[in-house]
Amino acid sequence: MASVQATAILISSAVTKNGNTTACLPLGFVISRAACKKEFCAHSMASGARATLTFDPPTRTNQKKHTVDPSSPDFLPLPSFEQCFPKSTKEYREVKHEESGHVLKVPFRRVHLSGDEPGFDNYDTSGPQNISPRVGLPKLRKEWVDRREKLGTPRYTQMYYAKQGIITEEMLYCAAREKLDPEFVRSEVARGRAIIPSNKKHLELEPMIVGRNFLVKVNANIGNSAVASSIEEEVYKVQWATMWGADTVMDLSTGRHIHETREWILRNSAVPVGTVPIYQALEKVNGIAENLSWEVFRETLIEQAEQGVDYFTIHAGVLLRYIPLTAKRMTGIVSRGGSIHAKWCLTYHKENFAYEHWDDILDICNQYDVALSIGDGLRPGSIYDANDTAQFAELLTQGELTRRAWEKDVQVMNEGPGHIPMHKIPENMQKQLEWCNEAPFYTLGPLTTDIAPGYDHITSAIGAANIGALGTALLCYVTPKEHLGLPNRDDVKTGVIAYKISAHAADLAKGHPHAQAWDDALSKARFEFRWMDQFALSLDPMTAMSFHDETLPSEGAKVAHFCSMCGPKFCSMKITEDVRKYAEEHGYGNAEEAVQHGMDAMSAEFLAARKTISGEQHGEVGGEIYLPASYISSSER
Repeated sequence: MASVQATAILISSAVTKNGNTTACLPLGFVISRAACKKEFCAHSMASGARATLTFDPPTRTNQKKHTVDPSSPDFLPLPSFEQCFPKSTKEYREVKHEESGHVLKVPFRRVHLSGDEPGFDNYDTSGPQNISPRVGLPKLRKEWVDRREKLGTPRYTQMYYAKQGIITEEMLYCAAREKLDPEFVRSEVARGRAIIPSNKKHLELEPMIVGRNFLVKVNANIGNSAVASSIEEEVYKVQWATMWGADTVMDLSTGRHIHETREWILRNSAVPVGTVPIYQALEKVNGIAENLSWEVFRETLIEQAEQGVDYFTIHAGVLLRYIPLTAKRMTGIVSRGGSIHAKWCLTYHKENFAYEHWDDILDICNQYDVALSIGDGLRPGSIYDANDTAQFAELLTQGELTRRAWEKDVQVMNEGPGHIPMHKIPENMQKQLEWCNEAPFYTLGPLTTDIAPGYDHITSAIGAANIGALGTALLCYVTPKEHLGLPNRDDVKTGVIAYKISAHAADLAKGHPHAQAWDDALSKARFEFRWMDQFALSLDPMTAMSFHDETLPSEGAKVAHFCSMCGPKFCSMKITEDVRKYAEEHGYGNAEEAVQHGMDAMSAEFLAARKTISGEQHGEVGGEIYLPASYISSSER
């Protein structure tokens, strides 16, 4: 017992899936910063009473710190789709669901290119535009859900329908977005290799699919804390994250108005919304983990499911017997949810109530079609702790819980690390595929080094690209504020863009045809000096244009065949263009033929010169130094 009690003191905080953690200090001090309050700090959760130093970060004048009236927030204006993506339009393709007769309008973004270049179509997550958050988004799925409710099926999950051989409207919608056969989508969902998070109460949802055989997706974490942000700011973050490509969002609020914040987010989100229900459950018992119970947790699950939450992160794999395995870690337990469950288990020396009531949780998910993201509460929070016994023990239990969920037709994905050096990343993917039967893997990064606070969107994007290429289906973004504070809207955009790069790089590595086509379109525009097309095809057109215009702001520079990096005489692409033009003008079949002809001509000139550097005549011997005839002529004068 003593060793288990000692474990609680060793649990500390280094990273969570939303960047909301505390920094570890000597002498037992904890900085509980803007992203955590004391009852949600993973470090203090397990270590009991400790000195706590709190502070508020600077807030921008245009960012509301607290909501005055949660029933009537003062929402902030959002830059328009057209401002973010000049030369692009939001379009819809129509597909008919044969069984119901419903015509589905599936969104995409068309990039309009110059001249005779055809437009390029991209996946779009921005949702309906120009709608006031006070009104909320259109209820796209109402007719779909109503029709199925009238059928009176015993279960309402996408997995249930897929196993029955039924292609739902959601499956058809996802197939159209991914440009794939609807039957393939159905078979992947039935197999458990893909999920469509789609609570029947989230009628505003534009369905999307998460699976290793589809485009790699990106999640953005948002949510308030006790000392920062507001309903207005969090709704703005959702809209801003999805504008830049977030495929899902997680509301990880731990501050004021948790229920109201989630309600406003759901009514204004066209992407799936996930939560960690244990956070609100802890709030209901005044932040005292020992006062938690299955009854409080169950009540919270139903409350959130009724609102329309599409997936729950539940740390049911944090078992009592695994907690001592973290005793020798450098950073202990760093997951907020994991630390809450661990403290409860240690307090009562009982098994995790989420594990004990897993079947009851599945029954709730069945009623609403809430997908489960089985949390990695024992993920490593430092490179030192990567791939240790505690981490993999929990992953093995995730596999058990996954198979039990499938028996009840509940959709599941598995959460993964964390802080993992590059050479240890493949082992994580291999074990997850084997132990969890190819259920979608959902990872935080992983961060590949611990040395770059302020740049962890980069340290983690490296790991994300690697593990995405190996088969991870959903990448949880990390912002520059990771380990440092609550992300603001600018941090959210930076994190999303970094992870869209990772996801796209992974898609390229997996041989996805659309990924290659996108790269080809931009490369062609770059080589042909179609600057406006190059900007328009980029992930962030306005940033690309602003960087170009810092040194060459004139309109003429946007048709020039050079940039400020090389100038007009050293641009490799301009030189290549000149070679090709020369070849065409002189009747060569291609540039390679022209280059070879030029090389032959120079060789002949070399042999004809018959001069050394001193200009003396000699026979055909080795060691000659070639000098152009013009140089020799001038030196002889």
